[in-house]
Amino acid sequence: MRIVAKSPMPGFALSAGLVLSLLSLIVLLPIGALLVRGAGMGLTDLATAISGERVRSALLLSFRSALIAAAFNLVFGVLVAWVLVRYRFPGRRLIDAAIDLPFALPTAVAGIALTALYAPNGVFGQIAAEAGLRIAYAPPGILVALVFVGLPFVVRTVQPVIAEVDREVEEASATLGASRLTTLRRVVAPVLMPAALTGFALALARGVGEYGSVIFIAGNLPMKTEIAPLLIVIRLEEFDVDGAAAIGIAMLGISFAMLLLINAVQVWSRRRIGHV
Repeated sequence: MRIVAKSPMPGFALSAGLVLSLLSLIVLLPIGALLVRGAGMGLTDLATAISGERVRSALLLSFRSALIAAAFNLVFGVLVAWVLVRYRFPGRRLIDAAIDLPFALPTAVAGIALTALYAPNGVFGQIAAEAGLRIAYAPPGILVALVFVGLPFVVRTVQPVIAEVDREVEEASATLGASRLTTLRRVVAPVLMPAALTGFALALARGVGEYGSVIFIAGNLPMKTEIAPLLIVIRLEEFDVDGAAAIGIAMLGISFAMLLLINAVQVWSRRRIGHV
């Protein structure tokens, strides 16, 4: 029985071999090595390493901040993409190009720049201080950094889908008496949902593992502003490889569960609009 359908294009065996080899070297082997290290520790030692108050606090801060930032980017990123696609105004190309800045800018440079702006003596930090708010060296600073690095993922994922939405469908909805809100909710939103969720997942994944831009603005106080990736680095500097591996396994498990849930919602939304 043929497992793979025969294709008129040659080279399947070679391309499949290259893909599997690269996938194994870049993704599967590192994850496998991490899981093997954790299995060697035993469930008791693994649970002990993860259940510490400092580790739990770092994990909670990392995933909570990443979720909040990704949710903000989901809403704001869709709005930015909509404005860039649907409207023509002076400076649109400049703004569109600036969206890719977090992709090109080194994360350490982004962290230093954000810290300079939002520190108590910075331009925005002084304004926030007058209002009784503290951004840099506090959890809000982590959110600012994660929003900065995650926004392009949502915008660039949703932009092509918005460009392909047929305006005649929206006009037909209005002709049938639907309000703008109803058209947005019943016509536009279901089409954008799969792409928006993909951008949300990408922004979430980037936020969970973000290190360079966060450590400069966070303050890195244990059990207050210390993120999980930084704690992994600290464990490695202390030559506690098992402790670092335990935190990595915890992050891997939580991230996998979250992405599995997001993918399930994506499949449901695609089936709802008939794409699957």
